[in-house]
Amino acid sequence: MIVEFIKSDTFNLVMAITVLIMFFIFIIFCLKLRKINRNYQMFMRKLGKGENIDQILKQYVKKVEEVEAKSEELETYCNRLEKEMRICIQKVGMVRYNAFKDTGSDLSFTLALLDDNNDGVLLNGIYSREMSNIYAKQVTKGQTTSKLSEEEKEAIYIATNQTKEHKIKE
Repeated sequence: MIVEFIKSDTFNLVMAITVLIMFFIFIIFCLKLRKINRNYQMFMRKLGKGENIDQILKQYVKKVEEVEAKSEELETYCNRLEKEMRICIQKVGMVRYNAFKDTGSDLSFTLALLDDNNDGVLLNGIYSREMSNIYAKQVTKGQTTSKLSEEEKEAIYIATNQTKEHKIKE
């Protein structure tokens, strides 16, 4: 019965009318889409003050991507600098003292120059009327293998326990 209906002229007529209706609906949708597209283009030009806002947005996105790339480069550079800074002299401790009774003032000094890991050098300058000598000792993690004087211990203590501001004790 269904097969006979499909073979009938009535079915062909119904299908032709359906196709015709669908064709008109398609044409109506195409016209509406064209109108919407025209309105969109006009809106974008008005919003862009005579320029195509779509192009402006594409240029903006491109600039943002360029800025992101530069930002990544800067971050990499800053990270490298931060690593390098750890081995630079960052901490300074200085103590002035009178090494001998015959000199008039505190002309001798001990100077601790340390990096972020408290590694560095300890300089001890001893001044007398006849001569002046400077001695150096290696400092590793705030310690030395040599025996330290009280002034040397104090210079290391000042360097290792200072705040972000570099304070030099005299």
